[in-house]
Amino acid sequence: MLWQMAVRNLWRNWRRTLLTMSALVISVSLLILSLGVFSGMFADMLASATQQYHGHIVISKLGYQEQRQLHDTMQYDQHVIDQLQATSDVYGVSPRLRGFGLLSRDEQTEPAELLGIEPGRERQVTSLNEMIVAGVFPEETRGNWIVLGSGLADKLEVIPGDELVFVTQAADGSIGNDLLIVRGVFKSGDFNRDNSLALVSLAWLQQLLVLPEMLHEISLSINTPMEATPVAKQLAMQFPDTMEVIDWGRLLPEMQEAIASYDVSRLILVLILYAAAGLGVLNTFFMSVLERVREFGVLLAIGMKPSSIRNLVLLESLILGGLSLLVGSGSGVLLTVLLSGDGIDLSRWMTAVTYAGGTIPPRLRAELVADNLLIPCVTLLLVSLFAGYLPARRASRLRPIAALRGD
Repeated sequence: MLWQMAVRNLWRNWRRTLLTMSALVISVSLLILSLGVFSGMFADMLASATQQYHGHIVISKLGYQEQRQLHDTMQYDQHVIDQLQATSDVYGVSPRLRGFGLLSRDEQTEPAELLGIEPGRERQVTSLNEMIVAGVFPEETRGNWIVLGSGLADKLEVIPGDELVFVTQAADGSIGNDLLIVRGVFKSGDFNRDNSLALVSLAWLQQLLVLPEMLHEISLSINTPMEATPVAKQLAMQFPDTMEVIDWGRLLPEMQEAIASYDVSRLILVLILYAAAGLGVLNTFFMSVLERVREFGVLLAIGMKPSSIRNLVLLESLILGGLSLLVGSGSGVLLTVLLSGDGIDLSRWMTAVTYAGGTIPPRLRAELVADNLLIPCVTLLLVSLFAGYLPARRASRLRPIAALRGD
């Protein structure tokens, strides 16, 4: 009976009901979309920082990631690499060696970081192979090829097919130098990376640095980047104390802090938006209660309990919130899905922005995350119930005689 009465009461003043519902629907749909856009932005930032260089987890000698000392190496062990690749959570494994020195062409000389890789394995960890803007991404594991960042290539004034000379200090104290052939140019959108990083063959760099069969690190990509910390802890048990297994949160503390601050900002945004919407619901039900004082008086006079009056008003607010939730969440999910994938290209009006160790590309892209749907929906129901509680309590405290007189 209460259910039928609640529906009739809402429909009795359908214009006011639809107006209140519209405010709630717009609030929840835009909130879900906004949170989806923020999630897409942070996903792009994390992808740019991990899939363009670091990977999700890095295994190296203890202290190497802070000092980057040439001699802090570990043995290239094919059994270890195969074991890591066979781990259920791991998607890709890339052994690496790193060298620093000078790249020269004619009178142009620039400092550079050379990252020795095996192209087939590296493409499973990073996406630099998808960012080639000139030339190709090599397939062979050996050879004196080099792939440059776009900024570095511009400074050296080279294109694919040109020759470069690399000079560095080898591990035995000698001066290592060799000729390199430019095979490709990549553009990641990260200013520092594009202006300093170059990819070379792991075998070639091992020979040049006089570090045969040695590595500086093993970079891993995993299926669920947000689970990198527990996966890293699990992998760390397989290595001695002289080694360290670092997840992207430790490699990129600024990124970790940015994501943590987003979680707080998300809650604040939800509270602010729903506080305004809640006031609208509160006003609607106070007006409804005041208009129905005599009606409540009649119900009380014929024997309806005050608790039933209270439950009736609460049920009305719950129905209003539930209908708004269904329509609003559906609209929000639809808008989020439409903006997922490649999103909207904004490169005509803005450029990529580097923030917290990652790069925000010039596009508007949303990502559908369960929390971005759950938090607004649950909060909307709570706000609806809370906004209906005060009018419901007022209605339940009416005295039959006073209510019949309209007092």
